[in-house]
Amino acid sequence: MIDPFGRAITYLRVSVTDRCDLRCVYCMAEDMTFLPKRDLLTLEELDRLCAAFIRLGTTKIRITGGEPLVRRDVMQLFGSLGERLGGGLEELTVTTNGTQLAKHAETLAKVGVRRINVSLDTLDPALFGQITRWGKIEQVLDGVFAAKAAGLAIKINAVAMKGVNEDQFDGMLAWCGEHGFDLCLIETMPMGDITGDRTAQYLPLSMVRSRLRKTWTLEDTDYKTGGPARYFDVQETGQRVGFITPMTHNFCESCNRVRLTCTGTLYMCLGQDDAADFRSVLRDGSSDAELEEAIQAAIARKPKGHDFIIDRRQERPSIARHMSVTGG
Repeated sequence: MIDPFGRAITYLRVSVTDRCDLRCVYCMAEDMTFLPKRDLLTLEELDRLCAAFIRLGTTKIRITGGEPLVRRDVMQLFGSLGERLGGGLEELTVTTNGTQLAKHAETLAKVGVRRINVSLDTLDPALFGQITRWGKIEQVLDGVFAAKAAGLAIKINAVAMKGVNEDQFDGMLAWCGEHGFDLCLIETMPMGDITGDRTAQYLPLSMVRSRLRKTWTLEDTDYKTGGPARYFDVQETGQRVGFITPMTHNFCESCNRVRLTCTGTLYMCLGQDDAADFRSVLRDGSSDAELEEAIQAAIARKPKGHDFIIDRRQERPSIARHMSVTGG
């Protein structure tokens, strides 16, 4: 699959649910209304779509949500996709908040998952409770260490928020180094209507990186995972720190990914609203060839890049849909 700008699209992010057992302040409103079950693709439909993408050249699939591990029987999908590893699919991975990892880590490792991303914005229990609204950090840490025990490589993802957790990153970098984890920091993105003014939370990661350099030796590396992060080796720990900067540095020139929602909507760009509906294609009796043709037509519309802006006059995000719907 080659988009109009010559980029090979090899990375599919699949949201299996819009639901989550936390309510992180930068992601969801506290009183979220979730989609009815009838609107969601079945696990079998998700598997069929993923198989079509693999036939067309997708080599990496990341399962996301919402919180993907809260979806009932989701391990069936992991198992089916795991069987495709080595048959075109090179990597199967997951992004999770960690709350269900203690239960599922061993199974994930058995089906072929080798590395995972865990969203964790602070190591401070009280602050964790504030950011997630009702989360218990002990549950997440139990999951993280269960994943480590199962042999999974772990990257910790933290959203950088001005005045919220910006004093946490030195400690998190040290903790990640101690336990053999990489750390990836992410700028807040203006997606979805949530309670409060998110513009006040925006923290440029160029500033964070400068602060970290006062304590840590960050060395350039050409290490890549197929995503948008720019990584540095941390000399003192032997681990890496990555920075995802959708606001201060547009990383679209090398974009190799598209996002499939739990309803079967394919977004060719996280920061654009153009989308393709595959639920109707799946449910109208279309053949695999017709499904693949629809996928190719969608890839042919992939835009050059996103345009994340915040409309300060109307105090609303540039993208109305929530990250949990798109696939975080």
